Amino acid sequence: MPADEKPQQPLDHVTGVVERVTFHNEESGFSVLRVRVRGRPVPVTVVGTTPSVNEGEWLDARGRWVIDARHGQQLRAETLRLTRPDTPDGIEAYLSSKAVRGIGPALAARLVKAFGVDVFRVIEEDPERLRTVDGIGPGRQAAITTSWLEQKAVREIMVFLHSHGVSATRAFRIFKTYGDAAIETVQHDPYCLARDIRGIGFLSADRIAERLGVDRHSELRARAGLEWVLQELTNDGHCAFPQADLVERAAGMLEIPAEIVAGALQREIAEGRLVRRESGRDQPLVYLAGLDLAERALAANLVALARGRHPCPPIDLDAAIRWVEAQRDITLAPAQRDALRQATTGKVLVITGGPGVGKTTLVDSIVRVLAAKKLRVGLCAPTGRAAKRLSEATGHEAKTIHRLLAVDPATGAFRHTPENPLDLDVLVADETSMIDLPLAHHLVRAVPRHAALVLVGDVDQLPSVGPGCVLRDVIDSGAVPVCRLTEVFRQAAASAIIANAHRVNRGLLPARPGKGEREASDFYVVDIDEPSHAVELLLKLVMTSIPRRFKMDALDDIQVLTPMQRGELGARNLNQALQRAFNPEGPSVERFGWTFRLGDKVMQIENDYERDVFNGDIGRITDVDTEVRTLVVRFDDRDVSYTFDELDELALAYAVTIHKAQGSEYPAVVVPLHTQHYPLLQRNLLYTALTRGRRLVVLLATEKALAIAVRRADAGARFTTLRERLREAAARYPDARALPRVAEP
Repeated sequence: MPADEKPQQPLDHVTGVVERVTFHNEESGFSVLRVRVRGRPVPVTVVGTTPSVNEGEWLDARGRWVIDARHGQQLRAETLRLTRPDTPDGIEAYLSSKAVRGIGPALAARLVKAFGVDVFRVIEEDPERLRTVDGIGPGRQAAITTSWLEQKAVREIMVFLHSHGVSATRAFRIFKTYGDAAIETVQHDPYCLARDIRGIGFLSADRIAERLGVDRHSELRARAGLEWVLQELTNDGHCAFPQADLVERAAGMLEIPAEIVAGALQREIAEGRLVRRESGRDQPLVYLAGLDLAERALAANLVALARGRHPCPPIDLDAAIRWVEAQRDITLAPAQRDALRQATTGKVLVITGGPGVGKTTLVDSIVRVLAAKKLRVGLCAPTGRAAKRLSEATGHEAKTIHRLLAVDPATGAFRHTPENPLDLDVLVADETSMIDLPLAHHLVRAVPRHAALVLVGDVDQLPSVGPGCVLRDVIDSGAVPVCRLTEVFRQAAASAIIANAHRVNRGLLPARPGKGEREASDFYVVDIDEPSHAVELLLKLVMTSIPRRFKMDALDDIQVLTPMQRGELGARNLNQALQRAFNPEGPSVERFGWTFRLGDKVMQIENDYERDVFNGDIGRITDVDTEVRTLVVRFDDRDVSYTFDELDELALAYAVTIHKAQGSEYPAVVVPLHTQHYPLLQRNLLYTALTRGRRLVVLLATEKALAIAVRRADAGARFTTLRERLREAAARYPDARALPRVAEP
């Protein structure tokens, strides 16, 4: 949940006249200004965010003085207010800067000569008098008046937002979202900010609502609070939550009586913002409306897609199997052959299995056979790294799901829908355990009804970071065929990583290498005790021991994975320790609790459709420009630029959580496991961590933490009813043509 940054000491205050606009970005509002301040012999530099700024305006800014390594002293403004000048010289400078459309330097001089300091009042209250000035006719007068009114609206909006404790950066985002209706919108429902504005969560909107006089016990606050609590629960993977438990939790978090929350819940359900569903449990479940729609639509569309005839023409399956085995110089196992048969006959197929069981070989065989039959085969995966691995395994282009569905950067909506389906005959989606409910919904609805769908993934890994357990629910529903690969191939069985991953999945402790196996092993357990000592040992392993012994690059080949963000052995603290070790000096910027330095390893932590980078993408910082306040990250083969105010999209990635590592593989992983990680210690988390390493896995673990992780197999259960809805759809509509269309909002 975003939290406003609060200074520990009073902010520095600067007032003066804007002498020069050194830089202004109309998209982000970021500005670099030279300001003439009384008592200062030379203009000072002020950097901040504002929708518009012009020379000659009076500036009132509050922020902090900093010494920039390249550009010297400057005030970094947290609030920045601009007012029109009130002296003839200031007014002329202001109008000469093209602040008002239709007025240039020459006309500015004539206007000041004609009306003096009254010129602004004339423009606003008596605009027809402008025509008495040489060079102004009806058309120019109308342009000047329109431009003036637009500026007035912008200023009023910014003053209103600043006066209610909104920072300049967030005020600009609000203005860009709501335009002229910003004041009216925020006054009517300040909690809309939490729903609509990136970087503003419920707690920030709640503080603004309090400033606006919204009663803490009001129904408006209770309704917004319910949506907030449900949204927070999606961070734990839930699609819904039991009604009575939801009311109790919301009342506690909002610190208001449960009766108020219960009444607000009924209103939210009546207006369709929340949905109640009887689920056969002790309590009905309550959904956010969007997640209820996604679950209903996914069930209906997947069952409908499974019906009908496969697009593959008649095929001699035995001959096809012999052909693909000869092509790849392999022998398919019986389960792989059966899956290949189903992939050429059934419209929807799920393929699941652990490491070393031949999922990649099977997918490549399916793609080869279907492509040989001239079918248009599409390949996709949730992350860029997973898509790249799929491309390398099959020799066919694979895209991320977002790129496949052609996300619109301006709106975040997908261009491929039931009305504009994907142009393909078969879609193969890999790493589907990572796909959450909303994304699965959009993917399946975009597959044309004549096409086939193959879902591939390891159901025993961690479920998606987002809400839902889509792959598990689809498998457990029995609504579509499932091929589970279990035979570990001989070459893979020689890997201690793979052998121990399967041991953990069966509820057994991983086997440590014996004395004679240590030199050749790819899996090790190192005992640890106190977290502080574990951090020291981890740094030694990553910086020197592993690179020296296994001939690996410490930064590029080794990834630290940890169960959680908090604690001494959490991602945040480990990132700071590793940053100090790997990259202690250089140009840097401090934002949102992180220090970002040239050369740092960073991760994108939310989907950014405009930049075409997505949650989990890892890159390296290649430039930090403190003058224009931008930072550049190289992701694979392309550079992406961020303003300093947008760095809440990034986090250091020397250490990442195991959840964030889903879909990725690394030459080596180092995984600390301690009892301080207790809330998240569970079997599928350890299993997922082990399967991230290709050549080496090192566990730094206490015996107790390792035992807890292996033993806990039912932790983290999620509230979802996709399994039941799939069964209902399959039973109720055996003929896909009878399936009703689920209405989209």
